Amino acid sequence: MGSQMLRSSSGRSPRWLRKKSKKTEPSASPEVSDSEPEEYLSHSFVGSRGLQPSGLTHELRIFVGTWNVGGKSPVGSLAADLEEWLNLKSSVDMYVLGFQEIVPLNTKSVIGMEDYTDARKWNLLVGKTLNNREGCVWLSSTLTPLTNDEYQYAKPENSGRQTRLRRSTTPLRERSNPQQGEQDGSSNAYKMMASKKMVGVFLTIWIKRDLLRKYRFSNVKATPVACGLMGYLGNKGAVSVSMSIDGTSFCFVTAHLASGEKKGDELRRNQQVGEIFKRTVFPRLPLEIEDTLPLTILGHERIFLFGDLNYRLCMEDNRARELIRQKKWKELQKFDQLKKEQQHRGVFQGWREGDIEFAPTYKYSVELGNRYTGDKHSPLLPNSAEKRRTPAWCDRIMWFGKGVEQLSYFRGESKFSDHRPVSALFITEIDVLKPANSKTAALPLSKFLASMNLSKYNTPMQVQCSNKSSTLLSLIKAETEGSASGKALTVDNRQ
Repeated sequence: MGSQMLRSSSGRSPRWLRKKSKKTEPSASPEVSDSEPEEYLSHSFVGSRGLQPSGLTHELRIFVGTWNVGGKSPVGSLAADLEEWLNLKSSVDMYVLGFQEIVPLNTKSVIGMEDYTDARKWNLLVGKTLNNREGCVWLSSTLTPLTNDEYQYAKPENSGRQTRLRRSTTPLRERSNPQQGEQDGSSNAYKMMASKKMVGVFLTIWIKRDLLRKYRFSNVKATPVACGLMGYLGNKGAVSVSMSIDGTSFCFVTAHLASGEKKGDELRRNQQVGEIFKRTVFPRLPLEIEDTLPLTILGHERIFLFGDLNYRLCMEDNRARELIRQKKWKELQKFDQLKKEQQHRGVFQGWREGDIEFAPTYKYSVELGNRYTGDKHSPLLPNSAEKRRTPAWCDRIMWFGKGVEQLSYFRGESKFSDHRPVSALFITEIDVLKPANSKTAALPLSKFLASMNLSKYNTPMQVQCSNKSSTLLSLIKAETEGSASGKALTVDNRQ
């Protein structure tokens, strides 16, 4: 029935599609989140039919960060640490943040129902930090609204169609003007594009609001893959987000791999990486206009993999600590399991990582803060339950694909957990699209997704709609009933 009702632009189109396309703006952006706010219903999905490459490439500055927070819930005093980690003095277009262990990895959290409380707390703190306490529409949930006296929620900005379709031919780095952004109050405000949690693994992506008017963000999909206990529990695994920015496909993957520093533990990590690449699928929904979207992680043009990958140093503990005190990072990296994996052309064949010019990020003493656990120079702590571990670069950021340049690779110094946060700043190219004709139709994304039974695609992504009667299925049904009663369908391709 759906194929009969949704006809090509040369035939007839349903009244609900024709009516909505007049109201929505062609470059409105879709978002994916575990709990979607009411404002989500006003956004539209725009396929790339009717678009073609313009021959132009622009640049985006992308901040990628990873942090294992040790099962701790965010607190207000963490704001200063977060600001230091996010390096807000630099101009960034997109923040991609991966967290691990945002909840304790106990039996209840691993096999129980997902609890998004801590994910919302982290989003609230990140939003406050990035926006300097300015409003963000995505932090108001339809199910459990967040309330905070110091946080104001803003409605989506309304811009004219001509402004949204305009594309500058000037490279982004030349167009950036921080002073102008401060004057209009919008260039430095960030909007959450995607947010997804699986047990303790959490990925959140924030975009500068003005970029939503300059580029088309579409096909945003989130997929978790669990590969922990018994190979399928979520204490270990990855959360991936796929999206298209104009004519370029991106995939962001944050992972938490198997722990352990015994010989052979690295093989379990390699196996889990292979499982993540194999089992992560971004399903092509039945009514999507475009049929060239990537289905897997490795099908994307720009891929970023980051997280607590847990690769260790294969060397004697005292020798490792001595090299750390001498800051001989190159010497230490000769014993790094991940570097060896790249050299042996294993699961990370073709992947790149920047030069590591900072101390190992794990395992720090939470009680002492600035010392690794088991440090013989530390004061004696007879009641300490912290285990001695050889320090290692467990927290890593890698990328795959052309058109990516890493500007910096550094670690933060927050003592919040036994891991130090790690960040990297990239410049990446995107291919700019231009309209091929004026017959681009907009389909409401919320109604488009709400009708789909995503469970049959074996993906845990949940999309909720506050108005169940407005799903695509019900609209098609109403349209069919109207047609059966003698109401004719008409064609209207006007924009």
